[in-house]
Order: sequence, then C-alpha cells, then structure tokens
Amino acid sequence: QSQLVESGGGLVQPGGSLTLSCVASSFTLDWYAVTWFRQGPGKDREALSCISPSGTWRAHADHVAGRFTTSRDNHKQTVYLQLHSLTPEDTGVYFCAAADLCGDHWRRTNNAKYWGQGTQVTVSS
Repeated sequence: QSQLVESGGGLVQPGGSLTLSCVASSFTLDWYAVTWFRQGPGKDREALSCISPSGTWRAHADHVAGRFTTSRDNHKQTVYLQLHSLTPEDTGVYFCAAADLCGDHWRRTNNAKYWGQGTQVTVSS
C-alpha cells in the first residue's frame, strides 16, 4: 500500500503546463523532505527535484530547472511540482517520495523511505 498519493497528471499538449500534487495517506508529510521522480517509457527512474521539510531549501535537476518548480504547503500537507513548457520527452509516470532529508544524495531512489504509485503525464498533440 502506497504511503503517498500523487494527482494532477493527464494529457497535455506540447508547450502546456500541469501542476502535480503529493499528499501523505498515513503520516505527517511536513516531517519529511519530498523528492519528485519521473520514469519515462523504457527509461530509468530519474530525480527531478527535492524540497526540505520546511520548504526553505530546494533543488531541481539541471535538465528541468527553469521549467519545473517544486513547492509545498505544510498547512495543507501537500507538496507540488509545477511543470511548464512541456515537451513529449517529459512524458512518463511522475512519483513523489518522502525522505528524511534531501542532502547530497537526493537524486538516489534509495534515499527515499516512502513512495506513491505515480501519476501519468502524457505530452502529445
């Protein structure tokens, strides 16, 4: 049973935008850093961003920086990933994962303790 639940995925045209959300089903999300990952068709899972529990520190992978932005609202126990200027290469399943901290290894999948089942993003005309 997934501990996190993602939502907000869907079909979007190239150049479009989406906002993904991540909530926790059984624990207090604001105790954890949250990393967003993506797995494209036939590709390995890759880290996109990480945000600290307080939201004061965040990082984005170089190849999405400037297009994707992570944020969180701890009052709503929700972490977001805004996606802009989407291209077909952004197609994939987007996962959020909770970790004790981002740290130097935030890109590693084994840095995460809890995962969601993912939400599909398809960029196509």
